[in-house]
Amino acid sequence: MTGWRGLARGLADELAAEGVLRSPEWRAAVEAIPRHVFVPRFYVQRQDGRWSETSAEDDGWLTAVYRDEPLVTALATTADGDRVTVSSSTKPGLMVRMLEALDVRDEHRVLEIGTGTGYNAALLSHRLGGERVFSVDIGAALVDAARDRLAGLGLAPTLAVAHGAGGLPEHAPFDRIIATCSLRAVPWAWAEQVREGGLVLVDVKPSTHAGNLVLLVRHADRLEGRFLPRWAGFMAMRDADRAPETARVVEDLSTGSRSSTRLEPTPWSSLVPWFLAQARMPGEVAFGYRGATGRGPEWAVFGTPDGSWSAVGTQPDGNGEREVRQGGPVRLWDAVEETHRAWRGFGRPNWDRLGLTVTPDGRHRVWLDEPGNVWVAAETRQQVLPEPHRRAFNYYPRHHHG
Repeated sequence: MTGWRGLARGLADELAAEGVLRSPEWRAAVEAIPRHVFVPRFYVQRQDGRWSETSAEDDGWLTAVYRDEPLVTALATTADGDRVTVSSSTKPGLMVRMLEALDVRDEHRVLEIGTGTGYNAALLSHRLGGERVFSVDIGAALVDAARDRLAGLGLAPTLAVAHGAGGLPEHAPFDRIIATCSLRAVPWAWAEQVREGGLVLVDVKPSTHAGNLVLLVRHADRLEGRFLPRWAGFMAMRDADRAPETARVVEDLSTGSRSSTRLEPTPWSSLVPWFLAQARMPGEVAFGYRGATGRGPEWAVFGTPDGSWSAVGTQPDGNGEREVRQGGPVRLWDAVEETHRAWRGFGRPNWDRLGLTVTPDGRHRVWLDEPGNVWVAAETRQQVLPEPHRRAFNYYPRHHHG
């Protein structure tokens, strides 16, 4: 393992050349903290859907750990027999980008939501000292393993097994909160645990791929800030220490209305309008594929808990049109089309023009350019109880100025 220091320096050089790693303090942390201690094994999903494991006994493991790539580190089996990811080591470049955005100072106390492998807590502890770093995760085995790994390096941040939405009130107040998992909404409990003027960095995603990292400032009566310009995605926060259930979408696509579209059917093809379209959706949107052609899946399928669904053909015809089928109480794809039209009409704004305001009553207001220019408002439930989190959205394009 003696070669890891050169690999760590090489990783730091790569991140610095990309403009991600800027401060000498974080560079020192990347070079000093051995990522391989926190990733003794990782998993890769093959084309047939099965997972293969790479560990310290395998050639190429050490080199792979110091690449700027995310690594799946823990799997669990659902009630249906599916193996799903429950923990990963975030791509180092994204991790550093978030730490740089957090703008920490020597005296700051930081709460991390999502301990995972413990590597991010190690970087924070190297920068601030373990006594100023706190981290929670719902996975008891994850926390135990992370504690052992950190202790082996002489680091002792405060780790706790807890539902991350509740924060860690017994150790509040904090100067910064950073979440390394995605949430449907920002819990107000976090605002109550951050000093006024402090920062909260979180990946807000009401549905799959529907959102981004947002950096919020704690004001006396609200959290408010802008989305980061580059998109990023994390695994969703779990509500229990078990495998999350696999989302299911409608099976029978023969019913419903028929129409056509020129839009790409995958959520990640237009991330900003897909996020804004959640205002029109009756609950969290599940996404999947159905059927097969010689060029891949036949249908991209969307579904919501009330039984609404849409299926869009993945392959366009000679005129660039794709078939659309829809059923249930809400025509989901119509909502996507309408949001795209509004988004184009407002000049196709990207993430750097969008912001978010969160208030104690649970309201989440997405705005363009300035807080008074509200585009979407959403009423949310506090995400503390381990149960499905529902929300009711309202769409306000008339309040939005291009």
